[in-house]
Amino acid sequence: MNIEEAIETLKDKGYKTTGRRKDILSFFAEADGYRTARDLIQYMEQRHDGISFDTIYRNLHLFVEMGILETTELDGEKHFQIACAQHHHHHFICKCCGKTKEVDICPMKNVDSMLPGCIIENHKFEIYGICPQCKTS
Repeated sequence: MNIEEAIETLKDKGYKTTGRRKDILSFFAEADGYRTARDLIQYMEQRHDGISFDTIYRNLHLFVEMGILETTELDGEKHFQIACAQHHHHHFICKCCGKTKEVDICPMKNVDSMLPGCIIENHKFEIYGICPQCKTS
């Protein structure tokens, strides 16, 4: 998803596209992988005096709920990134820098037979490790 699509999604759902929301979207659009709320707060404090943690977290929650941002948990902390392409895929996530790489395999093909009678509503499969750039650093 790009910034224009995200803004259109907000408008379609009746939300205003404020300067703060556009800056949040720009932060994630420029990031190459997952970033924390703390990263976003540091970025936003440089651009908006007196911005509150509540404003940051409220918008993060809204963007996740609307499918604009994806979230994952890494080392006990939530991380966010702009939602990827609309095709089904999973991610390799670097534990050092947060960069992601799409992985086009899905283990769910094998799971259905292991859970007879269950209705699977959703799933998440992520691979964690160190990317080549961080490995050489």
